[in-house]
Amino acid sequence: MSAHENHDAHGHHGGGQAHGTFGSYMIGFGLSVILTAVPFWLVMTGTFADPKTTAFVIMAFAAVQIVVHMVFFLHMNTRSEGGWTMMALIFTLVLVVITLAGSMWVMYHLNHNMMPQMQGMSVHDMSQMP
Repeated sequence: MSAHENHDAHGHHGGGQAHGTFGSYMIGFGLSVILTAVPFWLVMTGTFADPKTTAFVIMAFAAVQIVVHMVFFLHMNTRSEGGWTMMALIFTLVLVVITLAGSMWVMYHLNHNMMPQMQGMSVHDMSQMP
């Protein structure tokens, strides 16, 4: 076996990015199943009385599952492609956070500033307005 064939046989491609082994894929699959089953169980059993708490816990599990998928299935790390894939991911996340936070800020302030006379009114009160 030549040096190039031996290099490819150990799970690396010519570009330097690592390919997963059967064991790493099974670890990723197992973690994905657990990170899906636990939130499902939390909802089905009603473990948390407050729906907001349940939603935040599910979102935390979802964030961890995203990381598991990126590491075990997409093989993203700081070494692949000289770190550029990680930099592109970080840049994308920053843009998404800015966009979502800005959108929520604008919607909150539009609701607060455009309808000040409707604060505290019920649907029944609004239906009787002239």
